[in-house]
Formats: sequence, structure tokens, C-alpha cells
Amino acid sequence: MTFTIWHIIGACVIVAVFAAVIATIRTRRKDIKKVAYMMDALEDGELNFRFQDKNKFNRTLNRIRTIFEKQRQAHEQDSWTKLIRVLTHEIMNTVSPIASLSDALSKSMDENGHSELDVKTGLDTISDSSKNLIKFVETYRQLSGVARPLRKAVDLQELMDQVISLNSEYAASCGATCAYRPEESDLMIYADEGQISQILINLIKNALQAGAKHIDISARMGKEDEVIVQVANDGAPIPVSAQEQIFVPFYTTKKEGSGIGLSLARQIMRQHNGTIDLVRSDVNQTVFQLIFR
Repeated sequence: MTFTIWHIIGACVIVAVFAAVIATIRTRRKDIKKVAYMMDALEDGELNFRFQDKNKFNRTLNRIRTIFEKQRQAHEQDSWTKLIRVLTHEIMNTVSPIASLSDALSKSMDENGHSELDVKTGLDTISDSSKNLIKFVETYRQLSGVARPLRKAVDLQELMDQVISLNSEYAASCGATCAYRPEESDLMIYADEGQISQILINLIKNALQAGAKHIDISARMGKEDEVIVQVANDGAPIPVSAQEQIFVPFYTTKKEGSGIGLSLARQIMRQHNGTIDLVRSDVNQTVFQLIFR
């Protein structure tokens, strides 16, 4: 068999095409690994990575990272602004009466130390306000010092039975019922049992304080093997204007609330690589959703 120049050229073309296909496959595999790495980093909130700007694909990934970074910075700035506004409001509400009353007591005293005002009542008021301010600072310390979770396998049915039992007396006094109805049996989560109990107890307590008569807790497996828990109640809905604020530390719509319950819940869920969100609140139902991954 005689090989012509065309045979040689054809063979070279085939080899070149085959080599190009192999190179493309290898490149695509590397690109897939890069995308997977980036998605894992984004899910974990880690944005301190950057790919070398040696090709268009890497530059595109870096641009996506930059977009997420700008969005996170904007969100964090907004959260800090809200937190500072709430802190300022709470501190000023406590300090202003102390300053005003102290000034009034001082001006009312004559040279002999006598005052037309009731000094004891004034001092008692100052003392109470000071104690409230100390309590507020202690609450802030509690919020900023969430312990690292000690995670273990937890049976959801057993956890829910315990949480409902702890709240049964309070629920009965409010004329309310609380029930757990899983969509699947034998659901397990890997979590700190005490911390998750704290979240659920707080959600039930909030629902009862909102006038709920029925609190229904459900659980199911998600498409990616995550466990989804929903706590629903028929109490008064959360005002639309407050729905974006409820996870901001010290923000509360209740006269006697500290405003840290939901903030603590979100911190705890983040440390569990999970989430907690308000997914619905209207005249029919308010629903909080917890996702455990």
C-alpha cells in the first residue's frame, strides 16, 4: 500500500483533532472542578479565592466571585446600619431619663442639700434604669458569645416530643395545641440538641405570644438529602414592614421582648451549616423554615 502526501496530511489532521479533543476534555474537567470548588466556597460564605486570569473562563469565574463579594458587603453594611440604629435607640431610651432626672435632682437641691423633689423616688428610678442598661449589655454579650455546637446524631421525633412537652403547660394556659407531624419516619439531624431545642422553644413561645391556637411542626427530606423542618402557627401575622428586620439583633415588635431570640437562632443555624428563614406570614399562617444539611 502506497502512502501519498494526502494520506500523511489526513493522518496528521486526525491526530491533531484527536489531540484537540483530549485537550478540550481535560480543560473541561478542570473547569468543572473549578466551578465545584467555587460553589462550595460560595455556600460556605468563603470568598477569599481567586483564579489566575489566564483565560476567559477564569476571568468569568472571578467576575462572579466579585459580584457575590459586592452583594455580601452591601448586605453586611445594611445589617450593621440596622444594628447600630437599634443599639442607639435602646441605649438612648435608657440613658436619657437617667441624665434628665439626675440633672433635675441636682438643680432642685438647696445649699443645705434639701430638695423639693422626692429624692428617693428619683434615685430608685435611676437605679432601675441603670439595671435595665446593664441587662441590655448582658443580652448583647449573650448574643455575641454563641458557643460552638457539639453536634451528634439526633432523632427528630424524640427532640420534638421533648420540646412539645416542655411547652405543654404554657400552651395549655393559652388554650393552644402544639403537634409534630413528620412527612417521613425516622428522620435524623446531626446537630447540637440543646441549641436546636432552644430555637424551637423560642419559635413556639413567639407563636403563643402572637395569639396562636394551633402550632404545627412538620419535617421532611429535601431533594439533596437535607432535612427541612417547618414551624407553622395561626397567630397574628408579622407586619410586612418588620419581616425583613426580625433577624436583626435587638429588633422586636413586642413590648417585653429582648429582640435576640431570632438573631441567636440564625447564628446557631449558621454554625450548623444550615439556615432559618421566615417563608410566610399572613392572616392565615406564619411559617418559619429550618434547613439542616
